[in-house]
Amino acid sequence: MELLSDQGLRLDGRRANELRHIQCKLGVFSQPDGSAYIEQGNTKVLAAVYGPHQASSKKGSHEEVTVNCQYSMATFSTGERKKRPRGDRKSQEMTIHLKQALSASIKTELYPRSQIDVYIEVLQADGGNYCASVNAATLALIDAGICLKEYVCACTASLANGNVPLMDVSHLEETSGGPTLTVASLPSSGKIAFMEMSQRFHLDHLPKVLETALSGCREIQNVIDRAVREHVTQLGQAGGWGSVNK
Repeated sequence: MELLSDQGLRLDGRRANELRHIQCKLGVFSQPDGSAYIEQGNTKVLAAVYGPHQASSKKGSHEEVTVNCQYSMATFSTGERKKRPRGDRKSQEMTIHLKQALSASIKTELYPRSQIDVYIEVLQADGGNYCASVNAATLALIDAGICLKEYVCACTASLANGNVPLMDVSHLEETSGGPTLTVASLPSSGKIAFMEMSQRFHLDHLPKVLETALSGCREIQNVIDRAVREHVTQLGQAGGWGSVNK
């Protein structure tokens, strides 16, 4: 299937270097310490954070916090009903990858002998599930007041028509196109927290696909930053803090 038309448009009307439309909100639940909801295209994810709280004796570390993640997909999140929304091999793999990315951004040394629990629920899956989960978890951690070194953002990239890099691929593009590169990065410092390829890239194509994914991470950081600033402004106005500078 041709993922890019002669006019340079993709199947959903985007250009090759365009993100899907992103909507996000912090503080969607009152029970957890922090929560967030994000939509990236048709992929919809909820994140909830509990902690930091005292870690169990088995998990506790004297030097830094233990990050505990749980990734699950709702039974109605895909076209075919999932029999096991959590606990399968794919969910366990995503849980490990989420922990890796989030641990890179949290100032773990500030919370010795503590534990932070991050719960991710994918409500609708349409490609980039891991990326949307990382971005939602970042917002939920900020809502919980967890100290971060910087935002951790994730984005995918792929190739169309053999050599044109695509940013933020959808499920149809993932299944119909070539290999997909998933990157979670700390955009301000340019560090990569996690990277995974679905298939091998030719060495000539890898640099431009990687740069496309990192560029997507930087754009997502701007979207997340605006959402955080708007949330803080609303909290300030509701709490009577006076004028809050943006």
